[in-house]
Amino acid sequence: MTRRPRDYSLLSGLVIAAFIIGILLMYLWNKPLGPQLMLPTRTAGTTGERSPLALPKGPDTASLHDPWQGSSGGALPEATQRAYAPGEPVCGGPELMTILLIGSDYRGDGYLYGLADAIRIVRIDFTIPSVSVLDFPRDLWVEIPEIADHYGINHGKLNQAYFYGSEGMGYYDGPGEGPGLLARTLDLNFNVQVDHYLTLSMQTLAEAVNAVGGVEITFDTWSDLNAVVGPTYPHLQFSAGTYHFNGELAVHLVTARKPSTFQRTRYQNMLIFALRDKLLSPEMLPVLPPLAIRFIDDTQTDLSLDDISELVCTAKMVTEENIHIVSFPEELFTPGTAFDTYRKANTYIDVADFEVLRSYTTQFMNGTWP
Repeated sequence: MTRRPRDYSLLSGLVIAAFIIGILLMYLWNKPLGPQLMLPTRTAGTTGERSPLALPKGPDTASLHDPWQGSSGGALPEATQRAYAPGEPVCGGPELMTILLIGSDYRGDGYLYGLADAIRIVRIDFTIPSVSVLDFPRDLWVEIPEIADHYGINHGKLNQAYFYGSEGMGYYDGPGEGPGLLARTLDLNFNVQVDHYLTLSMQTLAEAVNAVGGVEITFDTWSDLNAVVGPTYPHLQFSAGTYHFNGELAVHLVTARKPSTFQRTRYQNMLIFALRDKLLSPEMLPVLPPLAIRFIDDTQTDLSLDDISELVCTAKMVTEENIHIVSFPEELFTPGTAFDTYRKANTYIDVADFEVLRSYTTQFMNGTWP
């Protein structure tokens, strides 16, 4: 009996098709989900000098709040240092990743407009692993680059950098849209360079809190989450105690600012700690990957699916003691006013010595905090 010659054309076609599909999936897996930041790379010898700001420096706080004060040999005091032993990055990630985390106050669909209601730098060390978060006050008066040809605007509040860069405004032609301009503003004023960005709208935040079943919030003293201007709602006033917060209440929490703008940061930290406790609980760890996939389409980010996979994997390995949330000391800031070119009116700002703030941010980016 003679054998029929094998037809390799079908098999070859399947192999080629599988190869092409594999390449396509790899491309999509590593492709950023949004416009990239494309920040200019710093070269060796960069001095970090920045152009003068419109306002004079605040009170002379350098000697009172010098992060290096009391140390010897240019090192932080031993008690304030954190040891980062060298090791292999976990989950296939890089050694370090920094993410600009933005909370947008825009209530519409997408991310066409909105101010940056929350501005935080997230530093992930994949070799420990650990996560550190630094808050930037939104009312700092800063130099905003690359939009001076629009109505003569070259300064504004830090949260306005995201607003001016948003697609709906059309003021900024550079990469990264609102997150791109905010990242450039942070780099210009504070020598902070980030790798990626992630923006959450208030609607997405509320849905995410509801998706995890809400969180527990504890108030040490009586707290009022009502807006500064407008009616007072009793259900937004809380005496000392622990309460279950759903997504709607979480939004009121992170946007409340009585009695000061710094109270907003404290409330936001309370929600971050509550979410940390909830997400690191044994019952939540298995559902982190599907949760990330569910909400990624509702965010604005240049992270890739591969990046997100690495972050979710690492989140499961970070212990509570390796999560650090820090803020600049409030005494570094004094209230002031500046003329807002866009609004054509004086506006409240936080005045601070930027050299002192840069010394803090440098240590944060290096993995320490005074």
